[in-house]
Amino acid sequence: MSTTVGRASIPQPSHDDRPGNGDRPGKTYKPRLRPRWGRIALLAGLAVLIIATIVGISLYGYASNLDQDLKRTDAFSQLTGDRPAAATGGAQNILLVGSDSRDPDAKEDQANAWRADTLILMHIPADHKTAQLISIPRDLWVVVPKTNSAACGDGSRAKINASFAFGGLPRAVHTVECLTDVRVDHVMAIDFGGFKEVTDAIGGVDLYVDQTITSIHKPHRVFTKGMMHMNGEQALDWVRQRKQFPRGDFARMQHQQEFLKAVMDKAASGGVLANPGKLNGFLKSVTKAVTVDQDFSLSDMMKFKDIRGKDLTFITSPNKGSETIAGQSVVVSDREKALALYQAVAADKMAAWMSANLKK
Repeated sequence: MSTTVGRASIPQPSHDDRPGNGDRPGKTYKPRLRPRWGRIALLAGLAVLIIATIVGISLYGYASNLDQDLKRTDAFSQLTGDRPAAATGGAQNILLVGSDSRDPDAKEDQANAWRADTLILMHIPADHKTAQLISIPRDLWVVVPKTNSAACGDGSRAKINASFAFGGLPRAVHTVECLTDVRVDHVMAIDFGGFKEVTDAIGGVDLYVDQTITSIHKPHRVFTKGMMHMNGEQALDWVRQRKQFPRGDFARMQHQQEFLKAVMDKAASGGVLANPGKLNGFLKSVTKAVTVDQDFSLSDMMKFKDIRGKDLTFITSPNKGSETIAGQSVVVSDREKALALYQAVAADKMAAWMSANLKK
């Protein structure tokens, strides 16, 4: 039995999907690996932490002006029922949404079209010392609620990315909350191309090129093995490469993580903080690149100002790999492991979960 939602014909759910249906065998879950779909939303999380770091250290009173520069969206429209309990004790859960509209890898380049390529749930514990970023595969097979106010389980099965087509950002938030049973406090969306300007605003970054390659994108830059100073265009080109490396996506993930940490650490360095012009340009470029919910406040984010690149942990939502369901290639959640992970997030006990589940 199927139901048509928009242009898609999708099977009706047979049971509740909270937090994930893991009833089929597949690939082994590896919690330390970040998938390729995480490349953009990590930039969004970085934007939150960078702004908090810079403003909190040097320009506390500047936060209100930056707040006015942020683009706003109604991310919680009509979410009136069946929401998880709010976190207590100061923990925060931020849904990071990435748009690939300006990525040369994308098939279309429609800057005004809302399309989401990435979902990451960023958990910041009550002690505000670390952050865990949980990548949710865009092809994860879930129940998408039929309306923004529908009960969890009352909807149709689809890839989680389809929730945007069915009901925009509010439906995506509702779907993630139903999947994880974790309350989303804030939402931040970012365009991938926006961080080119962010990187240039701090004068570029130094990255280690572990293998000489030629880019597959125009103008087909050559990246020579060794330490290389990169501007925004070069850095984003570098972190998009994967086909030239024996480890493919895993090499790209490593390069992305190195890039993000390099940007974050340089942004917090004295060279940026001590230069008012560079600092102002950097902050303006970050705020221009992101869109946030109506209640998001940079002043509130300043409690996280001590978090650095070394304090970020990247996790993949537990899954059993890809399968073909209803004629589609989808990712099947590992129900038992996902339940344990998201219960730890909701209870703000991620330190214990990571100690038990992540390899040293």
